[in-house]
Amino acid sequence: MLLSCLNMMLRDEYDGLDCLCDDLGLDRASLEAQMREAGYVYAVAQNQFILL
Repeated sequence: MLLSCLNMMLRDEYDGLDCLCDDLGLDRASLEAQMREAGYVYAVAQNQFILL
């Protein structure tokens, strides 16, 4: 569920992960660590979290 929400917001509302994290008050490193544990990494070129 988190993956879908993040990728939807990145696609529709934000130019990058830094913008999303700043706007929502999230720690980027913690978010990326949580997503990595679930098997996903942030791909800058696609502005999406993708499978490892």
